[in-house]
Amino acid sequence: MYPNQISPRRRGMRVLYGCLVAFAIAIWLLPLLAVLLTSLRSLAEINAGEFWTWPKRLAFVNYVDVFRQTGMARYLLNSLIITVPAVIGAITLATLAGFALAKYRFRGDRLLLALFIGGNFVPYQILMVPVRDFSLHLGLYNTFWALILFHTAFQTGFAVFFTRNFIAELPDELIEAARLDGISEWAIFRHIVLPLTRPAIAALAVLLFTFVWNDYFWALVLVQSSGVKPVTTALQALLGQFIAAWQLVSAAALIAAMPPMVMFFAMQRHFIAGLTLGATKG
Repeated sequence: MYPNQISPRRRGMRVLYGCLVAFAIAIWLLPLLAVLLTSLRSLAEINAGEFWTWPKRLAFVNYVDVFRQTGMARYLLNSLIITVPAVIGAITLATLAGFALAKYRFRGDRLLLALFIGGNFVPYQILMVPVRDFSLHLGLYNTFWALILFHTAFQTGFAVFFTRNFIAELPDELIEAARLDGISEWAIFRHIVLPLTRPAIAALAVLLFTFVWNDYFWALVLVQSSGVKPVTTALQALLGQFIAAWQLVSAAALIAAMPPMVMFFAMQRHFIAGLTLGATKG
């Protein structure tokens, strides 16, 4: 089930493995390095075609100019207004549904789980027209609620599958003992299930935050006003507005990538624990 470990006696394989990992990391980070260098250049260097050399003078002022000359602060706030409620809503629904599907047996429970899982395989492009028409019908088009409700609904399927698998690993005897003591189902969920699945919920929160924050397609479909646009579609607008000022566009792109990174490092311990829970034998 798990990959075989590299034998410590096979030094050549270990060296080859280390070289391949270093090469993969370099290829992965190369575009990010290019964006970082561009964000620290002056406009004169960019116009001179200097892209891969080290900047003659580190222009940190580009990061200040992004906020001075654009509405980046507003766009970041818009993304937070959309992302945080959507993540909280999806996790709340997923933990409740995951508990029911993991610890209760009722007619159609497997079918219901299959529907949650199957929704993840539907290409979201084919939902563009009906979702847009539905948001117009409800009067939610071009509002924060259009994106909040859509992301909550769309991410819940994956989140239910994720939380259900973790809750299913909890000992049934623990829950049965609580029921024998007369504890209500809500109290069992709140005081037993949630604390034990906290690492999984933390890992899920990081994943969902990244998914929703980086969304571009639905932000383009469901909103148009600059007062509602999240930072992803705003970056495209900046690209059209400052088509020659690549240093500002690059700085804005790195600023937009910071919140998911901060979220990951702030919850790194819980994230790793959640992903590896149950991966080792006790």
